[in-house]
Amino acid sequence: MSDEQKFEALKQQVLTRYEQVYGKEAREKYGDDMVGAAQSALRNLTVEQYREWTELGQEIQARLEAAVRAGLSPEGSEGEAITALHRRWLTITGNRYEPDKHRGIAALYVDDPRFTAYYDRAVPGCARFLRDAVVRWAK
Repeated sequence: MSDEQKFEALKQQVLTRYEQVYGKEAREKYGDDMVGAAQSALRNLTVEQYREWTELGQEIQARLEAAVRAGLSPEGSEGEAITALHRRWLTITGNRYEPDKHRGIAALYVDDPRFTAYYDRAVPGCARFLRDAVVRWAK
């Protein structure tokens, strides 16, 4: 199996898992068109985009944990920097940036316990920090 075939299989595995776990709920909340667009965006990722997306996710998490541990304010410069990274993470597939949508997504990180558990897995308060930073800095 070539590297490209392995990468395509990985993307399909991710899409299949998300569809099984979240598909019904996502379609009820956001509709087939929105879910389809998100799936297409993932399918169209290049290896480099996927690598950047993954690395950005890791950097965001590490910086959130450091900021919360240090007691920093989401309204400070680190909150602004994390918001910019998160914006890039959201738009890496070429999606048009919409500040209101960014704030809505960040609100889910606190409103949905599954997202909170993901962001707070090592350091409680990361989901709230990210939400608060995005509310302040998304433009």
